[in-house]
Amino acid sequence: MGLLAPRDDVFFTLFAEAGANSLKAAKTLEEMLGSWPEDLGLGQEILALEQEGDRVTHEIIRRLNSTFVTPLDREDIYALATQLDDIVDFVEEAADYLGLYKVEAPMSQAIELSRILVAACDQLATALGELPAFGNLEPFWIEIHRLENEGDRVSRDAVASLFSTGIDPMVVIRWKDIFAVLERAIDATETAAHILEGITIKNG
Repeated sequence: MGLLAPRDDVFFTLFAEAGANSLKAAKTLEEMLGSWPEDLGLGQEILALEQEGDRVTHEIIRRLNSTFVTPLDREDIYALATQLDDIVDFVEEAADYLGLYKVEAPMSQAIELSRILVAACDQLATALGELPAFGNLEPFWIEIHRLENEGDRVSRDAVASLFSTGIDPMVVIRWKDIFAVLERAIDATETAAHILEGITIKNG
């Protein structure tokens, strides 16, 4: 009976929506860091994108719980949806920190990390758009892995610079938090890429 049931391929559409949303959120954060301390309403825009990400994630999980035959393994659908949601959550957290910590001006390394995040989200969104064909997605996850390594390097250099300039310890703590959440956002893109790699191997 299950073999004859139609697959719910709308999951692919929802994943593409989530990927596009994460890319838009990352680009908005990059713009926010570039214009800070002028917010220009970008913080509210990021919050709206985070809420949109939650909506898509909830829809994926709702369909997962109500669909008999899925186009991908259930655990892969859940894991991928969770990682895509995490990316936007981390972006929103980073944006929130700017106001919460009353940041006067962004550090250059934070702007660089946001650029890396945009590049990783762009690769991920493109890969998600090509997922239904189960084609060769290897170049995407290789590039995301390279970007994650670059993000690690920038983050390490950023933290080292905090301790080499003799600035206020409270400022050090605040920027360490911001760098950490930006790094977690980039890490989430790599985790999503690993999940995509597993999906393509299973369905290749």
